[in-house]
Amino acid sequence: MTPVLVVGCAIMLLSFAVRASFGVFQIPIADEFGWARAEFSMAIAIQNLAWGIGQPIFGAIAEKMGDRKAIILGALLYAAGLVGSSFATTPFAMQSLEVLVGFGVAGTGFGVILAVVGRATADEHRSMALAIATAAGSAGQVVGAPAAEALLSIMSWQMVFLVFAGVIIASLSFLPLMKAPPISKNELEESLGSILKRAARDPSYGMLFLGFFSCGYQLAFVTAHFPALVTEMCGPIMPGGMLHSLGITTTSALGAIAIAVIGAANIAGTLTAGWAGKRYSKKYLLAGIYTGRTIIAAAFILTPITPATVLLFSVGMGALWLATVPLTSGLVAHMYGLRYMGTLYGIVFFSHQLGSFIGVWLGGTLYDATGDYTLVWWIGVAVGAFSAIIHLPIREEPRPAPAAV
Repeated sequence: MTPVLVVGCAIMLLSFAVRASFGVFQIPIADEFGWARAEFSMAIAIQNLAWGIGQPIFGAIAEKMGDRKAIILGALLYAAGLVGSSFATTPFAMQSLEVLVGFGVAGTGFGVILAVVGRATADEHRSMALAIATAAGSAGQVVGAPAAEALLSIMSWQMVFLVFAGVIIASLSFLPLMKAPPISKNELEESLGSILKRAARDPSYGMLFLGFFSCGYQLAFVTAHFPALVTEMCGPIMPGGMLHSLGITTTSALGAIAIAVIGAANIAGTLTAGWAGKRYSKKYLLAGIYTGRTIIAAAFILTPITPATVLLFSVGMGALWLATVPLTSGLVAHMYGLRYMGTLYGIVFFSHQLGSFIGVWLGGTLYDATGDYTLVWWIGVAVGAFSAIIHLPIREEPRPAPAAV
């Protein structure tokens, strides 16, 4: 592993550990202030939307001003948002401050880090390198939610936010080791405006954009609401059973562990996707992943929710969780090259985060209206099936820049 990949993995791990923990705060914050479930859900939804809006912006900052400057700016905004959120006492204040957190995730997450890793990796190893960096985000998910749950047992949620802000700032200590290779002369020949116009006219790029929507919807909904869903809808944990012997005695603890299990399963799933992406058609792999998610989600909601089905769902969905990221980002790089990969992938990722916004917001809104998550879950099943279909017509081949006149 190169130093760029190691540093990218470290920053992604810490950034995603904090981001993946927000669902754990859903009930404690709502209970303290008497907020409706939709209020904190809106805060997380705004965070996800800001992340999506910020992703192409930070991609462009990295490409114009340098990767490290983009990451530093992202980390500072991330930490400021967390510190500010710890003092929020109204839904509006919390929701406003999550804009900073969302932009912070954009500066320390996929768009910037994957573009740096992609440029620093040879063609034959790029798919696996992107998968390794993505899997590091999953590793953050493994530790983030349980760490938040553990910290909440000994301190207030406000103090946990402050601790997490310190973690984000500490991640900057890795940056001196990040030295991405310079852009080649050939890659400098085409302007950003020119390649954006070509992408906008490309139906395949549009299909990638539309297909990534369901990924964001499903992932953000589960991250934000699954701990609460498990806490409230899961059958009891039986005394003397395996989970009880491991110290998991409440459905609240099971909800946090479920997010960690998803992250752990996804490490293997994402690495497998990176391996397969080098050998097989990425569009067909993506269609298969979305089909698998659709089947797993439908099966889960159709059966009684028990600790066993929660863990089975977490393993199955986890294996497909972020497996879409190295394949989607790899397709962008394959189609349009590496020079503006951060911006082009960032635009596609905006669709992901638009789905995230809707998934999280709709989850809270429909929960308040119906008293459970069943309807919003079935909407996720439907959009997953749509994504499986829309990837099939994508034209998976490079788009060379037009010859200079």
